[in-house]
Amino acid sequence: MQLLTSGAAALGIPLTKYQVDQFTLYYHLLVEWNKRFNLTSVTEWEAAQALHFLDSLTVTKVLPLPFFAGDRLLDVGTGAGTPGIPLKILFPSMNVTLIEATKKKVDFLRVLIDQLQLNNVEAINGRAEDLGTNPELREKFSIVVARGLAKMPALVELTLPFLKIGGLLVAQKKGVIHKEVNDAIYGIGILGGGTPITTWVEIEELNGPRALVVIPKEKPTPPQYPRRSGIPRIHPLGTME
Repeated sequence: MQLLTSGAAALGIPLTKYQVDQFTLYYHLLVEWNKRFNLTSVTEWEAAQALHFLDSLTVTKVLPLPFFAGDRLLDVGTGAGTPGIPLKILFPSMNVTLIEATKKKVDFLRVLIDQLQLNNVEAINGRAEDLGTNPELREKFSIVVARGLAKMPALVELTLPFLKIGGLLVAQKKGVIHKEVNDAIYGIGILGGGTPITTWVEIEELNGPRALVVIPKEKPTPPQYPRRSGIPRIHPLGTME
């Protein structure tokens, strides 16, 4: 785990031996399950350290730390657990909920949570459009993270309904994102979000800069959002006017 440990140190978050052991077990479980189910296309040792684990930890550059009792983090479209599980490994006291639409991935996540002996972590099988109307989840989270979920205009509708007022959405992006963020401004306003701020993170171990688009939740999300399954991606807010 040399690449992960050196990259984490570059981010200012040195890992303990126990955390490195957890990440190592995470990797081996991911590779084992990937032989049966298509969890990820990235399984090579060093690539996994960079693209699954270290990339997830870049979120720490914009998180309001430390976490306090009652703070809840939601990872929407978590896939094989990123960035939610790496963040939980880093901050064991964090209360984490993972949402994933593919049941086989949720099965993997539940085994992973058990094997890593993580407390206060829940993996939920479902789509964000449906779960965003659930009163037990709607506007209940201090932090919502999303990595590889969708383009920003759709992503904000899939995530902002979960945030409580005063919370933060952190969307992980890379590449040229200026237009993508601008295209989401209309929807952000409708959904109760504030002005997005983009922070760039660049360390040698990631082989390219990463963007963290942070959006504060300033007002309640109107009850008609999110719209029904599939609509936010097909017709993002602001594209139908």
